[in-house]
Amino acid sequence: MQIWQPSRRIFARAATLVLLLSCLACAACEEASEKASKAQTPPASGIVYASTKDIRDINPHLYGGEMAAQGMVFESLVINTKEGVKPWLATSWDISEDGTTYTFHLRENVFFTDGTAFDAEAVRLNIEAVLANRLRHAWLDLVNEISSCEVVDKHTVRLTLAHPYYPTLVELGLVRPFRFISPKCFKEGGTAKGVTALVGTGPWILREHKRGEYALFEANTKYWGEKPGLDFVRWKVVPDHQAIILGLQKGEIDLVFGADGDMFSLDNFEALKAMGGLATAQSQPIASRAILVNAHQPFTRELAVREALQYAVDRQAIVDGLLNGTETRADTLLSPEVRYCDVPLEVRAHDPARAASLLDLAGWVMGEDGVRQKGGEKAVVRLAYNANNAQEKSIGEFLQADLKKLGIEVRLLGEEKQAFLDRQKSGDFELQYSLSWGTPYDPQSYVSSWRLPAHGDYQAQVGMERKEWLDGEITRLMTEQNEEARKALYRDILSYVHMECVYIPISYSRTRAVFVKELQNVSFGLSQYEIPFEKMRLGAK
Repeated sequence: MQIWQPSRRIFARAATLVLLLSCLACAACEEASEKASKAQTPPASGIVYASTKDIRDINPHLYGGEMAAQGMVFESLVINTKEGVKPWLATSWDISEDGTTYTFHLRENVFFTDGTAFDAEAVRLNIEAVLANRLRHAWLDLVNEISSCEVVDKHTVRLTLAHPYYPTLVELGLVRPFRFISPKCFKEGGTAKGVTALVGTGPWILREHKRGEYALFEANTKYWGEKPGLDFVRWKVVPDHQAIILGLQKGEIDLVFGADGDMFSLDNFEALKAMGGLATAQSQPIASRAILVNAHQPFTRELAVREALQYAVDRQAIVDGLLNGTETRADTLLSPEVRYCDVPLEVRAHDPARAASLLDLAGWVMGEDGVRQKGGEKAVVRLAYNANNAQEKSIGEFLQADLKKLGIEVRLLGEEKQAFLDRQKSGDFELQYSLSWGTPYDPQSYVSSWRLPAHGDYQAQVGMERKEWLDGEITRLMTEQNEEARKALYRDILSYVHMECVYIPISYSRTRAVFVKELQNVSFGLSQYEIPFEKMRLGAK
């Protein structure tokens, strides 16, 4: 198949050229010309979306692929919206009085793009495929709570839980793992060992993929819902941030979309915005930027030290200087706007004198070299970040300057993303850049993950005196059915973590988009991990 190459936004198909030649050959024949005009195919319209990341393997039951690409092809029973959970592949559902049984009524006349019917049996097979790989999905409590999935009839399926679990519907609507792939694509009766093809029910079909270069998504013309406004999206891999900016300026890229500096720094975003030739957009605050402070490392093990770090960092200066005032300063790990997170907590404003006093009282004395010492040990910490993320490095440099004034030496440790993630799992860090999962994962899924050693949050918290108690409270929270009791549990959990100073909140982040002015209906989903390509349209400037 010929791959569309980016030059302009709207292109005539090859049939247009054939038509023109035909018309010239029979110019004397008015009737033939009229017939040819009627037979002309409409122009194909599509865009080039640039990303620093390849889509990789978008099997929805695994975690190797880009979530935005998974969301294009694979769908869920329900979706999360600003107004709450709404029907999707399920049109409605019933919940038993004890909260342990969910009966879903499925949308009829829905098909996977290989022609396989989406029905109760397909749902059962997919959910059982996820459950067969429980350990891989342990971060999501729902996987541990589902005890069975039964077919009631062709369009009705019943989930039975071991305990009532309040985030059930929210977690069923996440980008992964509870999305549906054609059972014809299973390997050895499941999906844990891969799939033979990437076939979903969604508005897009993955037509081609050349790893490290591009992926071509075509609109699903038989989609059950509203058809995409574009004929195709070409996902172009551009590892270099400057090359992305140049591509936008030259008209070779139509859209860049991302959060937290993955695609471009905020300075570059503002520069592109000021140019005037491109359109820009920003989402509402969607997740929390923070610095993890490891309570299990020698220097940061002391609570007085961790508290001093809170007062030492000038968060407002980061927001005003580095983030150009486009984000809100974070005084707490999770925004009070997030459900259950409007908890009264002490605001630790920038106060270098108080930070110095705390270190003095803890016995960390300023050395002649400008670095504090105690018992022969120097106040030296490593701040780990993803080297491919321009935003993370810049924030690290701000912290480095603030802590140097306090007598703490910060060694910036920029690593390739996988090495950065491996360091999270091992706990081999004093400080590490962190981003909460954002809506709709916050707070329940994000807080739930704190109990898993594979996450940096767990590793930072493991040195806390009451870590075992914290994990137990989180477990209680997930199965608590009483709303007031649930609020009380969140208050206790968030208050304790705040008191232990294992997070330095920075700001509440936004997702940003830069795109050509012909591209209309560029919007943001609830999740920072999804891109609503299907809503986009091409038109005049």
